[in-house]
Amino acid sequence: MLLLGDGSPTRHLQLLTGEPTEVDVIDMSLIGMDLDDAPELIEVVPGPRLRRQVWLRTASGQRLAYATSWWEASHVDEYLQNRHLPIWSSLAQLRTELYRDIQGVYQGYSSTLEAAFDYPGPFWGRHYLFWHHGQPLTLIYEVFSPYLAKYLGPPEL
Repeated sequence: MLLLGDGSPTRHLQLLTGEPTEVDVIDMSLIGMDLDDAPELIEVVPGPRLRRQVWLRTASGQRLAYATSWWEASHVDEYLQNRHLPIWSSLAQLRTELYRDIQGVYQGYSSTLEAAFDYPGPFWGRHYLFWHHGQPLTLIYEVFSPYLAKYLGPPEL
């Protein structure tokens, strides 16, 4: 659902946990034309670019996801008027019509994420483009916490 669905992950997290999903902004940096170790699709996001890194968490403080998004720097203020809101909340307030184009799904391990989530991997993630008026708006990369098994059930084959 979270990996393959084209709905808002922040809304899904809120429905799962019964708590509002809040954003802790880790960093917002101009990266110019740097590819930033991002998925290849970063090349379709016009530059110069800005990178935004956040934790998505419950109102009570439980981290649920890590996300990075890359934006055309000259347009980010137009779409993220309140940078402490989840992207979907900002875009919904503006009534921005979007197409979410999921391009990759991942499973992997990261000691950094294990420490940040306070849960061992593996971690599931994905990346996708938001399209608006036929143009790429932002590239988003998300990794979800294994803590979500509390709501979804343990992963079993």
